[in-house]
Amino acid sequence: MQDSIHTRELLLHELSVLVRTTRQLLMKIDAADWTFRPHESMRTLKELATHLVQIPAVDLAILLENDEIAIRQLEAELSAEDKEGLIDVLETGFIRLKEYMESLDPHTFFEKKTTAFYAHEPNSQAKWLLEIVTHTAHHRAQLFTYLKQLGYDVGMFDLY
Repeated sequence: MQDSIHTRELLLHELSVLVRTTRQLLMKIDAADWTFRPHESMRTLKELATHLVQIPAVDLAILLENDEIAIRQLEAELSAEDKEGLIDVLETGFIRLKEYMESLDPHTFFEKKTTAFYAHEPNSQAKWLLEIVTHTAHHRAQLFTYLKQLGYDVGMFDLY
């Protein structure tokens, strides 16, 4: 049982690092750069930042088996005009996700399975948390790359 609690704590800690470092990257952004798009097939900086900060709240809603209409509505509600608002979306979503994951006993964390509206196979809550960590890390890396392309002073130490 201790190992399962330790696993959850490790994943939540890693997500907290991603949240903290994403906040730090967002604080560097000048509003004039929100429209930057590295390629026509990619999101703008603002679209990427919005998607990134929504991950904890939206993925929680998905793992709780909300349907696609509810998810799209939540995404529309979780938008912000500035970096401070985006950070609030990120931190509030993380708190809610953390509270949910910490409320699960070890058996439920590893054995309860739920299915996303877009998936054919269910995932355990532990697998969902791992997916959320990797999803967040992926888009934080994109944000870092966008900022590098824009000439921001960002480096390895902004990620730890």
